[in-house]
Amino acid sequence: MKIQQLSIFLENKPGHLEAACKTMADAGINLMTLNLADTCEFGILRVIVKDPEGAKSILEKNGFTVKLTDMLAASVADKPGGLLSVLSALSKADVNVDYMYAFAYRKGDAAVMMIRADHPDIALNALTAAGVTLLSRKELLEDA
Repeated sequence: MKIQQLSIFLENKPGHLEAACKTMADAGINLMTLNLADTCEFGILRVIVKDPEGAKSILEKNGFTVKLTDMLAASVADKPGGLLSVLSALSKADVNVDYMYAFAYRKGDAAVMMIRADHPDIALNALTAAGVTLLSRKELLEDA
């Protein structure tokens, strides 16, 4: 079964990621999981949502460049080497993995987002000041 993913192309400048996320939030679109990759000039926000066609339409109406991509969601055993059965099957079929990312992990009733910032200390202070709960490594891994 294929699952459609939205690839949203963003200029790699402050506020552009926020604008895309705000557009979806304002339209009531919940992000089930996401991945953000960057180059020097642009980023690609990859998201899975319940209604990809509807989200694509809303984003395009708001000036975003969006592409739909077919993805596969593979169930992988949560143990060392669990991913190997998937990778081995693809390798044997001479299939290359372009990229992959894990579906959002949940901690209690909240998803956990891993964020890489260009200025980690400034980001930490800004998030703390905004009342965002930041997890320690121990807290993050205690149920994993």
